[in-house]
Amino acid sequence: MPTQGGLMDVLLYLVPGVITAACVLGGVQVIRRALRTSRMWARGLTAEARCLNTYTRTSGGNGTAAHSTLHHVYEFTTREGERFRFDEAGGDSTVVAGDHLVVRYLPERPQSATALQPARGRLILGTAVLVAFLAVVGTGCVLFAVSARSAL
Repeated sequence: MPTQGGLMDVLLYLVPGVITAACVLGGVQVIRRALRTSRMWARGLTAEARCLNTYTRTSGGNGTAAHSTLHHVYEFTTREGERFRFDEAGGDSTVVAGDHLVVRYLPERPQSATALQPARGRLILGTAVLVAFLAVVGTGCVLFAVSARSAL
């Protein structure tokens, strides 16, 4: 059975290790999503879609600042005749149910379509800021674990 000091040592490495791993996985996901979106904008096929619904999802509250995100549900038909629906966050607030617009999709992943208009600069900046934030958090966790070890 581990001693009280041994348990603290494990926690001093386990907690920062888990947070660092989550930051690395999050960074990989953010970069993969940005690359997929960029490919859709550059080489994706286009299709006419119809907005089926809009809704907002609110997070936070209970003493913290609440944040609402606008979501759209779109439906489109691929060139092969397959019908797909997808939900996308952060779209144009002037698009309402019943509107028709162009979506872009990759033939191998039509379920991951986007109605967002190409904005490469915004995509690069947003991705860089998020990856930098995750890198700072992950680096902070590693530095914490190293400094905690040297303090023991």
